[in-house]
Amino acid sequence: MTSCKLGWLLVAVLSAVVAVFAYKFTVGEVKPSTDGRMEVQLSTDERNALLLEMRTWLQSAQGVLAAATAGDFAAVASTARASGMAAEAETPASLFRKIPLEMKQLGFDTRQKFDDIAADAEKLKDRQHTITQLSIAMNNCIACHAIYRFSDTGK
Repeated sequence: MTSCKLGWLLVAVLSAVVAVFAYKFTVGEVKPSTDGRMEVQLSTDERNALLLEMRTWLQSAQGVLAAATAGDFAAVASTARASGMAAEAETPASLFRKIPLEMKQLGFDTRQKFDDIAADAEKLKDRQHTITQLSIAMNNCIACHAIYRFSDTGK
């Protein structure tokens, strides 16, 4: 009987720990900001990594647009892939834990859209299709910037 109670206690404690981690994974470390957006609280290194990722996406977007305009679909594909899902490996795990679920979803969707741009550029070689795909991907950037801002906690 005692071992049964101990087993249930262990199940309860482990369930509580999993629930806390699930909550933190979903909510992230955010608070309302003075400008109406949600403020994601990051260390200096995490904020720098996130800003680098966003600059890379912007550079990739410009590179895709320039290459598509020139009709260079090999360059479209290689430039788009630089911001695709494979680049996610460069994201620090601590940053991933701090951003809210909605932001994670936007980020993964943006990376997938860049991979789709690369694949379609190689397959279709259609300038207008590439530009339309890029326009749709950029909507994720606009949405994220409209919802979130990033503070440096100095840690």
